[in-house]
Amino acid sequence: MKLPLYQIDAFTDKVFGGNPACVVPLQNWLPDEVLLKIAKENAVAETAFFVDKGEKIHLRWFTPEIEMDLCGHATLATAHCLHSILNYPHNEIVFETLSGDLTITIEKDFYSMDLPSRMPVASELPEIIQKSLNIAPKEVLKSRDYVLIYDSEEEIKNIKVDRQTFDQINLDPGGVVVTAVGDNSDFVSRYFTPQSSILEDPVTGSSHCSLVPFWSSRLNKDNLDAIQVSERVGILKCQNKKNRILISGKAKTYSEGNLWIE
Repeated sequence: MKLPLYQIDAFTDKVFGGNPACVVPLQNWLPDEVLLKIAKENAVAETAFFVDKGEKIHLRWFTPEIEMDLCGHATLATAHCLHSILNYPHNEIVFETLSGDLTITIEKDFYSMDLPSRMPVASELPEIIQKSLNIAPKEVLKSRDYVLIYDSEEEIKNIKVDRQTFDQINLDPGGVVVTAVGDNSDFVSRYFTPQSSILEDPVTGSSHCSLVPFWSSRLNKDNLDAIQVSERVGILKCQNKKNRILISGKAKTYSEGNLWIE
C-alpha cells in the first residue's frame, strides 16, 4: 500500500526551524500497531494521521513509542498540510481528537489553534527528576506535565538533563517543562520527555496549555509572546481565554513524498 507523506516544520517561518512533524493522510484507519510502526520509522517527535470525515477531520498523533492525547505542533503541521498542499477549501478546520474537538483558524500564514486550558497546581518534584537537573527550580507545579519555574531565561538555556537518571522515571504521556520570564518575550520554555527517543522536544504546543494560563495569571495579561528556546527555536503567539487557550504560529513544508507498507 502506497501512502502520501509530508514533513512540515511547525512554529517557524523557516525550514530547519521549529518542530518537525510528519503528516500522513488516510482514507480509512489502519491498525494501531501499523500507525506506531510508521511513526517509529519516521523518527520525528510526532506523526499525525488523519481521515477526512466531511464536517470534521479525525486526527490522531503518535510518537515513536505511544499514541498521544494532544500534540500542538503536529496539529499545526496537519492544518498547514491541508491548507497549503491539499487545497482544503475552508479557513477553519475542526479536528476530532482524543482531547475533544480542536478548531484551527487560518489567517494569511498564521494558524491559530483553540486548545484546552490546563492550569498547573503546586506539586512535589520526584527525586529522580530533581537529581537529573543541574539547576533546581524555584517553584514546582503540575498538570499533565511537571512545570518547573526558574528565575531567568539564562537559567532555562543553561539547564542540562542527566539522561541516565532522568530515564529512570516514566511520565507517560507527560513530560517536564522548564520556564521563566523571557528577555525578549513574555516567557520562554524548554520541554523534556523521559524514556523517549527524542529527549528534548524542539517546540511543544501542548505544554503551552499549562504555560499560557500560568503566565497569564502571573503576568496579569491575556496576550502573550512565547519562545521555546530549544536549538531549533519556536515562536508562539498565545492568548488566554476562560477555559481555553489560543496558540498561533507559522509553518513551512520541508518535504513531500510517499511511504509503502505491506
